[in-house]
Amino acid sequence: MPALPVLNRDAVLAAVSAADAIHHTREAFLRHHAGAWTMPSKVYLPSPPYGDFRAMPALGGDLAMLKWISSFPGNPDRAEPLPTVMGLVCVSDARTSEPLLLLDAGAVTALRTGAVAAVATRALARPEAATVAIIGCGLHGAWAARCLVADGYGGGGGNVLVDPRADVAAALADELGADRWTVGSTADALRCDVLCCVTPGHEIVLDVGNLRPGLHLNMLGADGPGKAEMSIGAVASCALFCDEWAQASHGGELTGAVEAGMVTREQVTDLGAVLTGEAPGRRGPEAVTLFDSTGLAIQDLAIAAAALDALRAGRVSAQTIEL
Repeated sequence: MPALPVLNRDAVLAAVSAADAIHHTREAFLRHHAGAWTMPSKVYLPSPPYGDFRAMPALGGDLAMLKWISSFPGNPDRAEPLPTVMGLVCVSDARTSEPLLLLDAGAVTALRTGAVAAVATRALARPEAATVAIIGCGLHGAWAARCLVADGYGGGGGNVLVDPRADVAAALADELGADRWTVGSTADALRCDVLCCVTPGHEIVLDVGNLRPGLHLNMLGADGPGKAEMSIGAVASCALFCDEWAQASHGGELTGAVEAGMVTREQVTDLGAVLTGEAPGRRGPEAVTLFDSTGLAIQDLAIAAAALDALRAGRVSAQTIEL
């Protein structure tokens, strides 16, 4: 077998820009909705009390992919800190099964998480929406902000960053532009046009009383069973959209409301259907739209494919290993 190229975190981020990630993520939703790209259900392997592993395969075009990734929330607090999210993405030729590329899964996940926030916002927010708030300014929150900026949001003043770690929020504000982004409170964040919640999902951040007409919500933190960033009542009061019903109803922001009988399949629209024009998005300027993102393997495949294209075009270099 020939030497296998490996892209570490920095190489993945060098290979795929925020704008590229947004474009390829949107295309992945379109292809998946059309049935051209496929993926089995995400498999969870709990490792109590530490966290869980997830196995995520996908097939599209001439490529097949498997992402093996973890979520271990206690890792940053270890004596020798580790990232919460770690893992590998393996890309193979779908025609021969030959392994083609290994990538750092954390970077792939960060890019597609940020990208889908931009894709959903463009499809569901009010056309005049401009200001952005991020609640949770860790790795994925930072990439949600970067991708929204890359897609034209947050360019003026009034954007808000919220995090219990004031230094983390301040560093992101400095990166994005301290004249346009400020560190604030949840109350400050709720005055923005677009609000992204990217917390670990262990505590409720938003309740019914927090919602105001015209708001668009990207709920990005509840990515597994038992996690939620909104109260059930708040979720049920919104116009609801998700990346995929099967995942969102089992381990996303929608799960609690579905299990309580307050939300049914008919009340939730897949983002892919909105992007293709088969279903309406926002039904009026006063609606509160909620996009539940649980993270799809087809999104990971889109980012991995973009990175492979960059490698083949010589825009990024890779390490190699012998199998």
